[in-house]
Amino acid sequence: MPRLTGFQVCEALRQDPLLENLPVIILSASGTRDSKVAGLDLGADDFITKPVDVRELLARIRMILKRSRQGLDANPLTRLPGNLAIESRVERAVADGRPLAVLYVDLNQFKAYNDAYGYEEGDRVIKGTARVLVDQLRAGAGASFVGHIGGDDFIVLSTPDNMEALAQKICDSFDKISPSFYSEEDRKRGSIVAKDRQGHTREFPLLSISIGICHNRERQLTGFAQISHLGAELKKVAKGKPGSAYVVDRRKD
Repeated sequence: MPRLTGFQVCEALRQDPLLENLPVIILSASGTRDSKVAGLDLGADDFITKPVDVRELLARIRMILKRSRQGLDANPLTRLPGNLAIESRVERAVADGRPLAVLYVDLNQFKAYNDAYGYEEGDRVIKGTARVLVDQLRAGAGASFVGHIGGDDFIVLSTPDNMEALAQKICDSFDKISPSFYSEEDRKRGSIVAKDRQGHTREFPLLSISIGICHNRERQLTGFAQISHLGAELKKVAKGKPGSAYVVDRRKD
C-alpha cells in the first residue's frame, strides 16, 4: 500500500458517510497489542495477524457480513430485526413446512397519542411495546421471533398450539403498562382529547393493542405476500373490537 497505510484507509472509510458501514478486517504482520487496539479504535470490525489461516479468515468474513446485514436491517428505534429479516424468517418457515402462526401486532389510538403527547413520548410507547413482545420471547411464552415492521407495527412468529395464549399474554401485558404513558389527569379520565383525521376534536380511549393471527393449522400458507395480506385483514378486524384484542383466522380454505 504505497500511498496510505491500512489504518489510514480504515479511518478514511469510517469518515465517509457512504462507506462508513462497510465491513473492514485488518490483516497485519504486526500483532502487537497496541496495533490491534489502534485498528479497532479506528473502527475495524476485526484484526487478524499474518500469516492467515484461510478457513479462519473465511469464517470471520461470513460472521462479519451476517452481523453487518443484521445491523443495517435492524429498526433504529427498537433494534429489533426489520423487514428483510422478517420476510426471510417467514419464507424459511413456510418452505420448511413446519407449524407456523404469524401475529401481526398494531397499536390502537397511536396517532391521537402522538398528536397529543408528541413524537418523543410516542417513541417511548414504541419501545415499551417492543419490550412487551421481547419479554414474551424470553419468557418462553410460545414466541420464536419478534420483528419491527415500522412505526407501531410489529410481527411475532409462533405456532398454532401457542398462538392464542401468546396473543392474550401480549394484550394483558400491554394493558398493564398502557396507563403509564399518560398524565394523571388523562389516566383518571380514561381518555385523551385530540383531533381526529378530519381535524375534529374528540375524546380517544387509552392506547390498546390489536393482533391479527394467520396460521397453517387449517389452511396452507404459501409465502410472505399472502401472509402479509391475511395479517393486515385480520388486524383490521381486531381493531374494530373495544380495547386490546386479537382475531384468529378460522377459515379453512
